[in-house]
Amino acid sequence: MQQRTGWILTTALVSACTLAACKPQPAATTTPEAKTPPATASTAAPTIGIDLAGIDKGVKPGDDFDEYANGAWRKTAEIPADRASTGTFLVVFEKAEKRNAEIIQNAGKDNPAAGTPARKIADYYAAYMDEGAIEKRGLAAIDADLKAIDAIADKTALSKALGEQVRADVDPLNSTNFDTEHLFGVFVSQGLKDPAHNVATLLQGGLGMPNRDYYIGAGKEMADARTKYQAYVTKLLELSGTPDAAAKAKAVYDLEMKIAKAHASVIESNDIHAIPDAWPVADWTKQAPGIDWPAFFEGASLSGQSSAVAWQAAAIKKLSALVASEPLDTWKAWLRFHEINHGAGLLPKAYADAAFDFYGTTLSGTPKQQDRWKRAIGATNNDLGDAVGKLYVDRFFPASSKAKVEEMVSNIVASFDERLAKLDWMTPATKDKARAKVKAMRVSVGYPDTWRDYGSLEIRPDDALGNRMRAEKFEYQHQLAKLGAPIDRGEWWMTPQTVNAVNLPLQNALNFPAAILEAPFFDPNADAAANYGSIGAVIGHEISHSFDNTGAEFDADGALRNWWTKEDMAHFKAAADRLVKQYDAYEPLPGLHLKGAQVLGENIADVAGLNAAHMAYVKSLGGKPAPVIDGLTGDQRFFLAFAQAWRGKTRDAALRAQIIGDGHAPGRYRAQTVRNIDAWYDAFGAKAGEALYLKPEDRVQVY
Repeated sequence: MQQRTGWILTTALVSACTLAACKPQPAATTTPEAKTPPATASTAAPTIGIDLAGIDKGVKPGDDFDEYANGAWRKTAEIPADRASTGTFLVVFEKAEKRNAEIIQNAGKDNPAAGTPARKIADYYAAYMDEGAIEKRGLAAIDADLKAIDAIADKTALSKALGEQVRADVDPLNSTNFDTEHLFGVFVSQGLKDPAHNVATLLQGGLGMPNRDYYIGAGKEMADARTKYQAYVTKLLELSGTPDAAAKAKAVYDLEMKIAKAHASVIESNDIHAIPDAWPVADWTKQAPGIDWPAFFEGASLSGQSSAVAWQAAAIKKLSALVASEPLDTWKAWLRFHEINHGAGLLPKAYADAAFDFYGTTLSGTPKQQDRWKRAIGATNNDLGDAVGKLYVDRFFPASSKAKVEEMVSNIVASFDERLAKLDWMTPATKDKARAKVKAMRVSVGYPDTWRDYGSLEIRPDDALGNRMRAEKFEYQHQLAKLGAPIDRGEWWMTPQTVNAVNLPLQNALNFPAAILEAPFFDPNADAAANYGSIGAVIGHEISHSFDNTGAEFDADGALRNWWTKEDMAHFKAAADRLVKQYDAYEPLPGLHLKGAQVLGENIADVAGLNAAHMAYVKSLGGKPAPVIDGLTGDQRFFLAFAQAWRGKTRDAALRAQIIGDGHAPGRYRAQTVRNIDAWYDAFGAKAGEALYLKPEDRVQVY
C-alpha cells in the first residue's frame, strides 16, 4: 500500500542523525568573509541551538551553504536500513514516534471499557501486531468485495462498483497525496468560488505506481520500475489464486498505461484556473460520457448532491471514456488487483513482503522493512489520529510551549504584514487587500479546538485489515457529512502528533501540529536566532503560502477571486519566473533537473518566509545587538539553523520519486534559499565568483 503526504511543509518525515548526540566542538570561527560585530558576553546566553560539529568549515558558505552547514554531518550520517532518507526531520519524527508508541502500546493497560477511545486504540494496535491472526484470516476481510467484483455483469454495475470504491482524498493541490489506486478520489471542502458552501470534488486516480511519469517517463530507471511493477501485479494475482494471473496482470498494466496517458501532470493539476465550475450531477453524463454517472454517484453516496467539481476535467473525461471503451473483464481484473494491493500490507506475509519489495525497495530504495511495531504505530495514528492526538498533547505539549510559539507566530505575521506595507512595487489597492488577508488569517498552534468522535467506528482486536477498511469508510462518511453542513473554518487537516505544518488556502488558515514544535525546530531553552531560523522559518513559510503562485489567487475569505491589479500580478509573475529558472538549473541526479514550475509555490514560501522570520528575529532583539555565541553572530546562527533544519541524505530512488512527482524541492536545495536573502550575504560575506552568489538585482525577493 502506498503512503503519501499532502500539501505541507515537507514530504521528508524520515530523516536522521540525533543532533543531541552531536557534541559541540570548541568555539567555531567565522569564515574569513563573515562580518563579526564587537564581541558580546555570552556566558549567560541560552543554548545555541546549532549543531557546531555538523559544520564543514572547509567549504565556503558562498559556494554551497548546505554543504557548509551540514557537510561534516553528512560525511558520517547513515540512512537507516528501514528508511528512504535521513536528516533533521527524523530527529523530531522519532521523538514523536517514541511518544506515540508509549501512548498506543499502553492504551489497554487498565482494561478500558469497550467503545472507549483507549479500547479502540488498544484493539487496533493489537490486531495489527497479531501476525498469526492475519495469516489465519487470509483474504477474509476482502473476500466479499472480491466476489462482488467477480459478479459485475455490465458497465452499469462496473460504474456503481467504481463509485463504491471511492475514498476521501485531501489536498488536490498536491497530487502526491492522491489515493491514486482508486479511479477517482473525492475531496470535500468549500467551493473555490463559493466559500459559503461545501462541495464534492472528484480527482483523477487509477494508478498503482505513484504518478503518470512512472508509466510514460524515459530512462532506464523508469523502464525498470515498469518491468518490476508488471511482475508485482502478477505476483499478487498469483498469490490470491487468480486464474490466468500473468495474462490478467498484462491487461491491468496496459489499462493503467492508458489511464496514465489520460492524467494531468502535477503542474497541470495545480492550475486552479483550469478547473471548471461545478457540473450539475445530471450533466455529468453529457460532460464526461462513458461512465454510468447515476450509478457511480449512487455507489459513491453522492446521488443527493446537486453538483460536483471535476478538478482535472480533461483527465476525468478521458478516464470516463476508458470505462466505456475497455473490456469489462479488464476492468474487473484491474479492480481485483487494486482491492488486493490496497490492503497488501495487512494481508498475510507473502503479500506484505511483495508490496514492500516493490513500493519500498524498488520505488524508494529502502532495503529493510520497518519493524512491525513501527508500522502499527503509524497505522493507528493514521486511522485513530485524534484519539491518539488528544492523549499526545495532554502529555507532551505544555501550555508554555504553545504560548511561546504563538508569540513567535504573532511576531512573524506582524513582520510579514510590515514587509507588505513597505513593498514599493505593489499598488495601494492590492496592498490593502493583501494586508486584510493577513489580518484575517486563522493560525492554530498545537491541536484543534474540537476532537473527532470515533464512537461509531468499529474496531476489532483480531481483524487488522477490516479495521483499516472500516476506518477508511468512516473517514469518507465524515467528509461527506460536511456536504450541506456549515463551513468549519477551524477544521484541522493534520493530527497534533504529525511532524509537519500546513497552509489551508480555502480556509485562510494555518496549522502547526504539536509534534513539529520540538528541538531542533523549536527549543524553549534555545537562543532566539536558532528558533527563528528553524521553526520561525517554518512559520514564515506557511504564512507566505497564502501569497504564493496559488495562495495569491484566494482572498481573505478563501474564495478564488482576483484581487490584484493587472500590473501587480505581472510583477509577481515576473519574480516567480525568475525563481522557476533558478531552480530549473539544479541537477540533483545526473540528467535529472528540478522542475522549477512544479516546486514554485514551496520556493516562493521559502524565500518570503525566511525574510519574514529574519525580520521578526531582528525585532525580537529589541534594538540590542545579538550576542556572539561560540564565535557565531546572531545572523550566522539564524541562517545556520535554517540550513540545518533542511539537512538530509536521501536514497537515489526516493530522490528521483520526489523530483518527479512532488511539489517540494529536496531539502538540500531549500537550504540554498539563502542566496536570495540580502542579510545572508552580510552575515557570511558571500561574494562574486562564488557558486551561490547572485547580484543584488538578481536576488528573488517576491515579498
